Amino acid sequence: MVVSPLLRAVIMGPPGSGKGTVSARIIKHFGMKHLSSGDLLRDNMQKKTEVGILAKSYIDEGQLIPDDIMTQLVLSELKGLDRYSWLLDGFPRTVAQAEALDKQCQINTVIDLDVPFETIKYRLTARWIHPASGRVYNLEFNPPKLQGIDDVTGEPLVQRDDDKPETVTKRLQAYDAQTKPVLEYYREKGLLKSFSGTETNKIWPHIYAFLQTKLPDVSQKDADTPR
Repeated sequence: MVVSPLLRAVIMGPPGSGKGTVSARIIKHFGMKHLSSGDLLRDNMQKKTEVGILAKSYIDEGQLIPDDIMTQLVLSELKGLDRYSWLLDGFPRTVAQAEALDKQCQINTVIDLDVPFETIKYRLTARWIHPASGRVYNLEFNPPKLQGIDDVTGEPLVQRDDDKPETVTKRLQAYDAQTKPVLEYYREKGLLKSFSGTETNKIWPHIYAFLQTKLPDVSQKDADTPR
């Protein structure tokens, strides 16, 4: 019986870089466990665990969750995944978190989605919604028939605060300031693998080819053709 090698990977990229799509494809093709710090945080807050209550108190105050709380949350979850290959998403976000992770696990590779900020800004600000129904339009992929108007009701569409250009710019700047040192940390260790481009579908084959050198493709259908 051939034992597959274990791969411990981190995926990084700014909001709107296609991280969710790429992560889902990695999980599908390579059978890795996906651990999203955001999902983990929401789950703990919903279940009102000790860490969840503590984290929520910072969020309610509009503050960043301290490194030690995020580290405790993620590392305790990783302990249960020691027999699996996994993909860590949303953690580490600071060098202190990366150092704490190193003490517990041997990271093999860090996948960085290097998508230009202008592309991301266009992607995120192109999203408009019809508040009453929750219908979402995207000016690029599925625009409304009439600009600014819901197809069904004829009511005006609105842009969420998160999707407004000035908010998107702030989010991207915050990501850049916080994450650059982490990327540098992994670059110095020789673990960083950056994939540049403006379209997820064009970046993906390169990520797929890279991961194929480390893990077998476990997806049943279309195993020969990355999708």
